[in-house]
Amino acid sequence: MRILFLSHYFPPEVNAPATRTYEHCKRWVEQGHDVTVVSCVPHHPMGKAYPGYSNKWWFEENKDGIRAIKIKTYITANEGFIKRTLNYVIYMLMALIVSPFLPKADVVISTSPQFFNGLAGYLVSKIKRAPWLLEIRDLWPESILAVGAIKNKYLIGILEWLEGFAYRKADHIVPVTKAFKTHIAARGAAEDAITIIRNGVNLDLFEQTEFDSKLATDWSLENKFVAAYVGTHGMAHGLDVVLGAANILREHEDIVFLLVGDGAERERLAAELAASGLNNVIMKGQQPKEMMPAIWSITDASLVLLKKLDLFKTVIPSKIFESMAMSTPIILGVEGEVKGIIEEAASGLCIEPESAEELAAAVLRLKTDQAVYQQLSAAGRGYVAEKFDRKKLADQYLALLESMVS
Repeated sequence: MRILFLSHYFPPEVNAPATRTYEHCKRWVEQGHDVTVVSCVPHHPMGKAYPGYSNKWWFEENKDGIRAIKIKTYITANEGFIKRTLNYVIYMLMALIVSPFLPKADVVISTSPQFFNGLAGYLVSKIKRAPWLLEIRDLWPESILAVGAIKNKYLIGILEWLEGFAYRKADHIVPVTKAFKTHIAARGAAEDAITIIRNGVNLDLFEQTEFDSKLATDWSLENKFVAAYVGTHGMAHGLDVVLGAANILREHEDIVFLLVGDGAERERLAAELAASGLNNVIMKGQQPKEMMPAIWSITDASLVLLKKLDLFKTVIPSKIFESMAMSTPIILGVEGEVKGIIEEAASGLCIEPESAEELAAAVLRLKTDQAVYQQLSAAGRGYVAEKFDRKKLADQYLALLESMVS
């Protein structure tokens, strides 16, 4: 089978869309299928091409058997609604322009985020005369409305019309949560054309490893209880709560909060941290994917945080699966479907989103109550191995693609 996958993000980018796309496609290649991925030059979230890459009209490389084509677009940092939208729209137009030069396809997949990347799949599938599968990893425009990025009611109306259009035109839709499926069906998609395939974790990469003492020393974390947030520092995540909790626990010299990643809010958070005088928060920039197991090995508690908004009750942050695979207890500051997963897995403590007091209390509890800590730590690995093994999910996805083609 010939699979053409349109994804705004792809390795060496390390965000969740890039990782999900790469790991699924790698599995399909291993099973004998031809897979081509069309993405932008890697630039997320800093807005600059990664070392070794430039914003060319066409750049091609082989990534573990995947034909990875990167096309020219307007690249910008992961901030500013107008600039980001321009980035997405130009990618959609470029995908349309280059589509006659792309290999033949039996099926076209496009993934959202980002919104216009999802729509690109409709246009390219018409040119390639192949069925179109739309993957929904985030609800647009709901996610940008929730954080107040746009308020113009006419623009909102246009985006909502485009959203409904995409749902109606897709031959099949793959959302990552049950709540997304409910929303999509309500916006006009047929329920039998929607299949939930959740995020998961690469169990070969993420497994409990020995404590990386060198990394702990390099980052001044030796002999510390480390509560780490690893991921995008964006408007949706409400990471001010980490500074608030750190202030509450500032007298506990053996507890440190670690923030790893980049994003629209990182610079502001760094400035607030400097002004606060807190010495129990360490910030590190975005790290390569291969570094993640080492980072988790020195992490005692994984912080999974979002703002207290109704929209975020529908999401399942993918970092929970990495944390569980690494037997790292989770402190979850998100309501909704993901809370049910953590409770079912018995792998973490759930707190009120954006509550510095509850975050501080949860960190202190994991630090002082070893019985609770060990119980939560032991539960995660087996749970994700049974329900969220990325290879099993990729096989489920492949069976769906084969049914579409046949």
